[in-house]
Amino acid sequence: MQQTRSVEIGTGLFVLLGMSALFFLTTQTTGGDSFSAAETYTVEASFENIGSLKSRAPVAMSGVTIGRVTKVSFDAETLEARVRFEIDSQYSQIPDDSDASILTSGLLGSQYIGLQAGGSDTYLEEGSEVYFTQSAIVLENLIGKFLVNAGSGGDE
Repeated sequence: MQQTRSVEIGTGLFVLLGMSALFFLTTQTTGGDSFSAAETYTVEASFENIGSLKSRAPVAMSGVTIGRVTKVSFDAETLEARVRFEIDSQYSQIPDDSDASILTSGLLGSQYIGLQAGGSDTYLEEGSEVYFTQSAIVLENLIGKFLVNAGSGGDE
């Protein structure tokens, strides 16, 4: 009787520990990294496809988080997604001809905006717009194109 009870307690503790570890991992891999800056400036960009980019997604340059996405909306005139993001004011010398790409990080595929510096002598500032953008790569579209190409290539 004592042997069975200790096995049950051990199994319960093991399951509880496993659930706790799973909870910890999900909170650590879902964009929980904090971005805080005393002063920021707001920049906007338009993309044809933003994939699963969401508010609070990081904005990074050379792998360093320099900002955060604040708003994602749809522009009915241009039929494109508008993304507003804020950048820490200490990074005030980003050339205004820089380009923004939507990239994927990690195993879970969370998306973020990656900035790549241009060569201009003027810099992004409050209210600027990034004109050079690259949309998210949607895996389903790539697979569909591959299958269509593979299917049409077999007839020759």
